[in-house]
Amino acid sequence: MSEKDTISMQLVREALLQTCPAGEPDAGLLARAGIDAGQLQIPTARVSAQAYARLWRLLARRCNDEFFAMDPRGLRAGSLAFMCRASMAQPTLGAGLDTALGFLSLMLEDLQPSLVRQHGLAEIVINEPRDAPRRAFTYFTFWMIVHGVACWLAGRRIPILAIDLRCSEPPFCDDYRVMFSENLQFERPRTRMIIAADSLELPLKRTPEELQRFLSEAPGNILVKYRDPASLGRRIRSDLLQLAPGQWPDGDTLACQLCLSPSTLRRRLAEEGQTYQGLKDSVRRELAIAWLSQEEPAMGEIAERLGFADSSSFYKAFRKWFGCNPGHYRTLIQARGSRN
Repeated sequence: MSEKDTISMQLVREALLQTCPAGEPDAGLLARAGIDAGQLQIPTARVSAQAYARLWRLLARRCNDEFFAMDPRGLRAGSLAFMCRASMAQPTLGAGLDTALGFLSLMLEDLQPSLVRQHGLAEIVINEPRDAPRRAFTYFTFWMIVHGVACWLAGRRIPILAIDLRCSEPPFCDDYRVMFSENLQFERPRTRMIIAADSLELPLKRTPEELQRFLSEAPGNILVKYRDPASLGRRIRSDLLQLAPGQWPDGDTLACQLCLSPSTLRRRLAEEGQTYQGLKDSVRRELAIAWLSQEEPAMGEIAERLGFADSSSFYKAFRKWFGCNPGHYRTLIQARGSRN
């Protein structure tokens, strides 16, 4: 277990909050998971992803609920296995997600997910019959399951363009941003995850043997396999987000800054399934989604911020990304966001 494969102790406390609400955390259970209960109140403390995964399994076994008793119905032991088995029988990721979300909507009472396709975007929307929003930990645990299963089904990470949440922002979000996306928006009218619709066409070719291996390693594999805070691609993405797109270096300059040859940079990114142009496009899409979800800035300003020569170039790129123009997208996304 490398140093980067760690989870904030804050998430341990969140996991215990629902299952040990009336008293002190179960020190014996934490010890079995390999977690020092004495570090629970240290804000900067971290635990290995393996230890957190053991805690997850122990809590699920004690509650007979793979969703930490955060829903009146919950997910009884074996739910994840059943959902994966049903989903992997589908031909594409889109069909697999429809199956998984349909199962979750039957099992859960307070979280009713559905997959909505619109032009080049796909949204996993959580409809909630209760007025009060859930805890951030509840939503993110749900996303951890859904996104982790989706990535496993496809055999690759599915990039998340944005996540909106009804709840207020918790005091810690670093781990959530590493696991999911830098683009997290809180206190929104609806909870949803936005991905590119073309990922729904990815074929599914999982075998029963791969399913057994996945389940035997879950949820530790979900926690770390499809995110890597130390990857070269993530480092480059993080650096790009700190600069205005007009200041982004070209490939040769970036390689020099990283003390790599251009060919080595291309090879290392290829090993992660990335290209530099793909990373730049991904960051531009993420920024465009974030800015268009707000009433301001104006379209021309967004085009300029993103480094396009003019608005028409931005419109052309956006249509290529999502199959609609940015004005239509802004109207669509804000109209959906205002619905209860």
